Amino acid sequence: MLLTAFIFGLISSFHCIGMCGPIAMMLPVDRENQAKKGTQILTYHIGRLTAYATIGLIFGLLGRGLYFAGLQQKMSVFIGVAMIVIILIPDKVFAKYNFSKPVFKLISKIKTTLGSQFKSKSYKSLFTIGLLNGFLPCGMVYVALFGAIAMQNEFYGVLYMILFGLGTVPVMSSVVYINSFLTIPVRNKIQKIIPFVAIVIGILFIFRGLGLGIPYISPSDMSLFVQSSPNCH
Repeated sequence: MLLTAFIFGLISSFHCIGMCGPIAMMLPVDRENQAKKGTQILTYHIGRLTAYATIGLIFGLLGRGLYFAGLQQKMSVFIGVAMIVIILIPDKVFAKYNFSKPVFKLISKIKTTLGSQFKSKSYKSLFTIGLLNGFLPCGMVYVALFGAIAMQNEFYGVLYMILFGLGTVPVMSSVVYINSFLTIPVRNKIQKIIPFVAIVIGILFIFRGLGLGIPYISPSDMSLFVQSSPNCH
């Protein structure tokens, strides 16, 4: 299941270009020194991965609590269904209800702080830009967080979100070097693939929760990372 995090991150990064792309293009990096530019971009990504790891830890702990409550199978099915529903519901529906309104002030503060960091080319500023960027609301990150909860463990929750973040690195790095490397028609074609990938991942979580006895896909034992019985005799 961890592999799905990287694949989803890679595919969803084409969708994220719309929001995070402009931020990546405006990064205060050294345009003359390519070596320094590379390390600056890496610092930006480390900041993003730190943000993803942090929220992965939080939601991984939530999943751990549900696991100890004996709700792991129901949780996996629910998460799979939720992933599919979120993907199928048009973005304009979420915009209509404005789910982020309760934390609007916090988001506004993050954006303000984020904007001030572009005035400096220091590594600290680039790390901060990446960190704040990672905490901005994003539908694809929300979907990935469901996966972090399903990991039933804080360590794997963190790992799931880091792998998701690593999947976004290639595309998000490319926009810094080639601002127009993807035309709108190409982006539209790629974005059409994203819902299918998310739905497949959602179905995998549903199968896993059903415990059908299918090795690796739907094991009858829902303990994902902890053996239910010792190997010793």
